[in-house]
Amino acid sequence: MGFAVANLDLILVPAGLLMMFTYHLYLIYQILKYPSTTVIGFENLNRIAWVEHMMQGGGNTSLALNVISINVWGVIYLAIITLTLTSLIGALLGNPSSFLSQDNVLILGDTSSTTVSLKYISILLSFILAFGSFVQSARYFVQADFYISTPIANMPVNQVQRSVIRANNFWHLGLRLLYFAMAFLFWSFGPIPMFVSIMIMVVLLFFLDSNSTPLHHYRPAAKHPEKKKVED
Repeated sequence: MGFAVANLDLILVPAGLLMMFTYHLYLIYQILKYPSTTVIGFENLNRIAWVEHMMQGGGNTSLALNVISINVWGVIYLAIITLTLTSLIGALLGNPSSFLSQDNVLILGDTSSTTVSLKYISILLSFILAFGSFVQSARYFVQADFYISTPIANMPVNQVQRSVIRANNFWHLGLRLLYFAMAFLFWSFGPIPMFVSIMIMVVLLFFLDSNSTPLHHYRPAAKHPEKKKVED
């Protein structure tokens, strides 16, 4: 019985991670091939149309800058929270008297020091990668802010769209890494809670990532008189 309990981590943890990776590979395929069927692809298509209309100059510029500023502050807020949690996990990692470092009878699985360290490192790595993703998202939002503030300079619209899409993708990547960190956090209480949490998470994400709203067909944006005069 002891041998079976000790090896639950070798069976359930890889199975749960394989389930998460398989789902996200399926999600990436859907985003690339059928973007309108996913929430992320639907947002990207709408952002492309939004940038095209905001780049017409006039009063749209100040509105676009305000929207991007709100997104930047949201990303910075998540980055600060992630960095704080990373510091807490690092402090727990260096504390030999922490909860997971003890032979806890409530944890049904491997409680060796190597496995406990692996749990901490997995959580810490997920938070660090999430922090890096949020930083990259803020970087691309600031880059798009700079581009949109100079619309009369014949800035290519596709370049601004690329920055906004990359910022949105890094935003979602950071959130996905937080989901992985949550799964590793459940692993701290044993492989069974981790596997069950991953199953529930994948089912919920499948419904949350699916989109049934038809894509709105935006009308072509009319050129602003000032921009048309500059081009002439």
